[in-house]
Amino acid sequence: QVQLVESGGGLVQAGDSLRLSCAASGRTFSNYAMGWFRQAPGKEREFVASISWNGRSTSYADSVKGRFTISRDNAKNTMYLQMNGLKSEDTAVYYCAAASRYWHTNDRSDYDYWGQGTQVTVSS
Repeated sequence: QVQLVESGGGLVQAGDSLRLSCAASGRTFSNYAMGWFRQAPGKEREFVASISWNGRSTSYADSVKGRFTISRDNAKNTMYLQMNGLKSEDTAVYYCAAASRYWHTNDRSDYDYWGQGTQVTVSS
């Protein structure tokens, strides 16, 4: 299995930027499709972005398209989420996840391993 640890969250103002990181350990990182999800208070966990095992394919939720960029460095066993133009509605706990059975997926149920999450708070 793989262990995931998120970092980089914090309190920022609307319009600011943040970069989240997800460090993986355990099994070979490049074997996994990876994704970012988020959960706001009182809401279900939702898809944010995903990336294929080799980094060549990415997908984004409509709400973040053009503002967020997902990437990965397989040599460093790390995935990133660059978030620009943050809005108050981006406030949530952000989770990284790994999927072992798919080369690229947006479906929350396809992900096998999850991190503990990092809080992102955007003040307006």
